[in-house]
Amino acid sequence: MNIIQKLKETVFSVLPIMAIVLILGLTAAPLGSVTIVRFVIGGILLILGLTVFTWGVDIGILPLGEKCGAALTSRKNLPLLLVAAFIIGFMVTVAEPDVQVLADQIRNVSQSINKWLLVIMIAIGVGLFVMLGLLRTILNWKLRWVLILSYTGLFALAFFSPSDFQGVAFDAGGATTGPMTVPFIMALGMGVSAVRSGKKSSDNSDGSFGLTGIASIGPVAAVCVYGILVSLKSSNADSASVVAESIESLEGFPAADFSQKFFGLGIFIKQLPDVLREVSLALLPLVIMFVVFQIFLLKLPRGQINRIVMGFIYSFVGLVIFLSGVNGGFMSAGKMLGQILGTKAFELSAGWKIFLIITGLVFGAVVVLAEPAVWVLTEQVESASAGNIRRKLLLITLSVGVAISIGLSMVRIMFKFSLWYILIPGYSIALVLTFFCPPLFTGIAFDSGGVASGPMTSTFILSFTLGTSLAFGGDAVKDAFGVIALVAMTPLIAIQVLGIIYKIKTNRKKTDAALEEK
Repeated sequence: MNIIQKLKETVFSVLPIMAIVLILGLTAAPLGSVTIVRFVIGGILLILGLTVFTWGVDIGILPLGEKCGAALTSRKNLPLLLVAAFIIGFMVTVAEPDVQVLADQIRNVSQSINKWLLVIMIAIGVGLFVMLGLLRTILNWKLRWVLILSYTGLFALAFFSPSDFQGVAFDAGGATTGPMTVPFIMALGMGVSAVRSGKKSSDNSDGSFGLTGIASIGPVAAVCVYGILVSLKSSNADSASVVAESIESLEGFPAADFSQKFFGLGIFIKQLPDVLREVSLALLPLVIMFVVFQIFLLKLPRGQINRIVMGFIYSFVGLVIFLSGVNGGFMSAGKMLGQILGTKAFELSAGWKIFLIITGLVFGAVVVLAEPAVWVLTEQVESASAGNIRRKLLLITLSVGVAISIGLSMVRIMFKFSLWYILIPGYSIALVLTFFCPPLFTGIAFDSGGVASGPMTSTFILSFTLGTSLAFGGDAVKDAFGVIALVAMTPLIAIQVLGIIYKIKTNRKKTDAALEEK
C-alpha cells in the first residue's frame, strides 16, 4: 500500500468528524474563530501526521515485528519466546500514539497521576498478557476459558481499585490496540500459530486470532493495580479540586503573547519542544530493541536495515506532527464543544439534553465507519464466513453498536450512574456468547475490541465527553472516562452474534444438502 492510499484512508477517517464539528461550531455551539481555526489546522496536522506515521510503521516497524516473530519461533525456545514477547509488547506500547494521547488526557484532569508511570504500567500489562496469549497458543488452551478466567480476575481486581481509576483502566485496554501495537502483536501471533498449525487441535480455528484481545486485558489490570497503589499512598487526595482546576484547559492551552496572534496558531510552535521530547522518549525503547535484536537475533542485511531505519524516521516525524495537531487544536475544540453543548443541556430545556444524546449517537456512528481498521476487519470477517456475513451488515451492526455506546456515555454523564451498570452486563453477554459462537469469530471479536476505538475515539470523542462532564459539574475522571471502554466492548457482542448467525446458516445448508441427497 503506497502513501497516497494511506492518505486517502486517513482523510476518510478524520474529515467526517471535522465536518460535524464545524457545522456545530458555527451553529448550535459557537466555538469562536480562534478555536475553529486551531481545530482546522490541528485536523490537517493530524491527517498528515497519522499518514506519515502509519506509512513508517508499514515500511519499517511492521516488517521488524514480522521478522522478530519468525526468528523467535524458529528458535523453538519457549522461555526466549515469552521473554522476547514481553519486551516487544512493552516497547511498542510505550510508543503507541493512542496510549500517549490517553495518558495526556488523564494527566490534564488528574494531576495526581504521573503520565510516564501510567504509560509504563500499561506497557507492563500488555507485555505480560502478550506472554499469556502466546502461551495459550503454544499449549493449545481454549480461548474461551482464557478469556473467561482473565475477565473474572480482572473484574475482581477492578472492584478493589479506586473508582477514579476504573474508567481510566478500561479505557486503557481500548487505547493500547492502535496502529503501532497491533501489527507487532499480530505478527507474533501469526508466527506462533503457523508453527503450531501442523498440530491437531479441536480449537485450531481460532489459533491465529485472540492474541490482541488477550493483550488488551493486561493494561486494564495494570492500571487497576496502579490505582490501588496510588490510593494506598495518598488516601486523602481530593480529586474533585484537581478536576476543577482542569476546567481552565477547556479554553485552550495557556499561550504566550505571540500565540494569540494569527488566530492563536503560535500554540503549535510553543508546544513543539515538549512534543519532540515525548516522542523521542516513546520511540527510544523501540530503537534500542531493534539494535539488540539485530545484534543477537536478526542479523539483517544492510538494505533491510536501511528500510527499517527509514520506517523509524517516518514514524518519528509522523508522530510529532500527529501529537502537535492533537494537542494544538483538535482536543481543545472537542472539550469546548462538549462543554458548550453540555452547559446548554444542563441549564436549559430537556430538548438540549436530547440534542446532546443525539450528537453522541451521530459521533459514534461516524467514528466507527471512519476507522480504516474497521474496514479491514469487515473484509476479514466476510472472508472468514465465506461471504455469508456481508461487510455491509457488519458495518451497520458496528455503527449502531458504537453509536449506542457513546449515546450511553452522554446519558451516564447526565445522570452520573456507575460505569459498572453497562460494563458488567455487556462483558457478561460477550463471555456467555463464547459458548455458542464459533471459536474463529470469538477470536476475531475480541481482537477487534480495540479496532473501533482508534485515534478518533482516543482524541476527539474522549475530549468531547470530558467537556460534557465538566459542564454538568461532575467528576471528569469518574464520569467521562470509560467511553473508550464502551466503544471497545461493542464488537465483542456484535461480531459474536454474527458468528452465531453464520453458524446457524452453515448448519442449515448442511441439513438441506443432506435432505436433498436422501
